[in-house]
Amino acid sequence: MWEIITIVGLVLCCCLAVALTALRLPGTWLLIAVTLGYGWLSDWQRVGLVMVAVLGGLALIGEAVELLASVFTAKKAGATRQAAWGGLAGGLAGMLLLSFLVPVPLVGTMVGALLGCFVGAALVELAMRKNLTQGTKVGFFSALGFALGAAAKVAIALAMSAVLLTSVVCSKPPSTELGDEASLVAPPSRVEVVDDP
Repeated sequence: MWEIITIVGLVLCCCLAVALTALRLPGTWLLIAVTLGYGWLSDWQRVGLVMVAVLGGLALIGEAVELLASVFTAKKAGATRQAAWGGLAGGLAGMLLLSFLVPVPLVGTMVGALLGCFVGAALVELAMRKNLTQGTKVGFFSALGFALGAAAKVAIALAMSAVLLTSVVCSKPPSTELGDEASLVAPPSRVEVVDDP
């Protein structure tokens, strides 16, 4: 019974972590904290420090992809360095300040982030080069990169969740049944009694 409750709790934590990741909050790091907590509480029988290290590596990859995707795509569109970073800053500001545009929690945040990314990159590019067409192009590619980075990080959070849940559900902890314990106990020695003549 406790095992079922534990698995349901882990599934809920994984769902929360993926949702937080989609909102550009530290959901992947929540997954690592959940893994550490579960490992410690279960005496590291189903998850170990190697798994924690693998999940940590995936989380770092997710952070790098999320941070650099909009910068990279904007640079591919010919953006100045300032415009590329302006798109990133605009995306973060839009996520916080423009989420009210669509009153659906997750959708509003993403729309605000994409709009902020577009406006941030386009305005900085326009200020640097005084070219509206180039500014619009840079803003579009910056927003596209922002969306791709968010999607990639959500995919990484889903993969981390799958690794954790598969390890917990599909592995068996060391058995402590009576039969196994009994086999570790040495059989009693036979003592022969010899009658004196």
